[in-house]
Amino acid sequence: MKKIQGKPLPLGVTVSKEHVNFAAAVPQGKRCSLLLYHIGEKESCMSYPMEETVGEIQAAAFEDFDISEYEYNYEIEEEIFPDPYTEAFSGREVWLGENNVERHEVRCKITDGEYDWGKDEPLKLPYHQIIAYALHIRGFTKDPSSGVKHKGTFQGVIEKLSYLKDLGINQIQCMPVYEFEERGSHINYWGYGEGYYFAPKSAYSSCGNGVKELKDMVKACHSEGIEVVLHMPFTEDVSGMVIQECLRYYVTEYHIDGFILNPYTAPMASISSDPVLKKTKIMKYQDSFQSVMRRFLKGDEGMVNDVIFWLRHHSKEEGIFNYITSHNGFTLEDLVSYDAKHNEANGENNQDGPDYNYSWNCGAEGVSRKKAVLDLRKKQIRNAFFLLLLSQGTPCILAGDEFGNSQRGNNNVYCQDNRIGWVNWRNSKNDRELKSFVQDLIAFRKKYPVLSQEKEPMSIDRAGCGVPEVSYHGEQAWRAPVEISSRQLGVYYSAALTGGADCYIVYNMHWLEHDFALPALSGKRKWHLAASTQEGVLGEEILLKNQREVRALPRTILVIVGR
Repeated sequence: MKKIQGKPLPLGVTVSKEHVNFAAAVPQGKRCSLLLYHIGEKESCMSYPMEETVGEIQAAAFEDFDISEYEYNYEIEEEIFPDPYTEAFSGREVWLGENNVERHEVRCKITDGEYDWGKDEPLKLPYHQIIAYALHIRGFTKDPSSGVKHKGTFQGVIEKLSYLKDLGINQIQCMPVYEFEERGSHINYWGYGEGYYFAPKSAYSSCGNGVKELKDMVKACHSEGIEVVLHMPFTEDVSGMVIQECLRYYVTEYHIDGFILNPYTAPMASISSDPVLKKTKIMKYQDSFQSVMRRFLKGDEGMVNDVIFWLRHHSKEEGIFNYITSHNGFTLEDLVSYDAKHNEANGENNQDGPDYNYSWNCGAEGVSRKKAVLDLRKKQIRNAFFLLLLSQGTPCILAGDEFGNSQRGNNNVYCQDNRIGWVNWRNSKNDRELKSFVQDLIAFRKKYPVLSQEKEPMSIDRAGCGVPEVSYHGEQAWRAPVEISSRQLGVYYSAALTGGADCYIVYNMHWLEHDFALPALSGKRKWHLAASTQEGVLGEEILLKNQREVRALPRTILVIVGR
């Protein structure tokens, strides 16, 4: 092994046939040395001074360097630091494995990037065709009830792909998968905060090789037609240049389909115009849909105008997606079971987590045996799924909501690496009816093109068919009930541009029943009941006897199609 002049870029380790280059950003005036370790050993076997090249970059390069023999760290002013650009770690293969572990025991691996991708590439599915599913890699399958062999890992997700595909999912949104420190005053279960963003988390791998297993998961997802999107919530101290470089890395090396970013820390405009990332989905959280639909769901007044906007609004232009529940806040089961958060298990005197959840317990706080309460909760859950999956744009389901997963009223499980924070798959067996309902509703959305249009529908007749693309109705046809007291709305989607059947959706979130006028159909077409939150998605559409109006029971949504 012969040391030669190093190059300043790219930062991190670059492996070529001729040499291996190490480059690191080091604070001005401080000296840095490269520490080399024989693989598996905790003490360094060699130390080489890095040489200043450009600015604050120090580098070293070697000829005849066998990457299969060595791991490395940097020593700056007698303190050991892992490389922030490292692509993999040794010594972090076990969750919570760094308890009382010395810096020397955590070492950076040197990888060559070789992987047999075959013909795999990012899927580039259209926004309007996406049915997303948000999950935590560890929490998704860690519970013993998950039934997978490799619990809490990328491989565990692979074992659940047939379930996801059967449900109708074609995109998973993964909470942080990069190396982060689990230890702290509270366990960092979610993974937000500082991290080694270029290195997939070794503890999320069943074999200790996070690099290979993340690639395996992406490749397996793509083979099933499922995109992989990563949460990358970079901290404020990470430069825009590093963020952009990191995203490019995951797209090129891991075939990642998209990212969910914090627009306050990430240079969104620069990322969107990046030639490598231009066809990658770049998204952010936007909780307006969530707040509006939660308030409408529980029967707040004055919500109809906002509901009209979010039912038709498209996701792609703003890089957002629709959700009623996410990791931050109640699960859907808890949203209809608790009026207040119950975060006592977090050890912060119930002061953490959002205070305003727009939730309603349907008449009893928490677990209840009252049939009227349980029946109303089930109906409200179905209503929530109708609101989500019958809106335009990109819907995202929180893992476990499709079978009533609960976090016992905890709306901030950031530190709950246990059965509170993990998905409880026992409920998937106990509530097969709900899971089947969600599966049918997803298929229903895909069946009718007007429910997931490529462009945002407008209240004008661009097709020249005599009716607008979307119109709003109530007790009277062509008159939207937008009064403050109104808790009901009829939405008519014309299929003149999209093809398929027209759809008229009746939303009655009032605790009283209401009659809705039915707009007249052209030709010999008739209105048929196709789905409702009272009866689910019907196997056969039922012709309505009254073609002029329909009655909706309290807190009920109906879907009527025109054929």
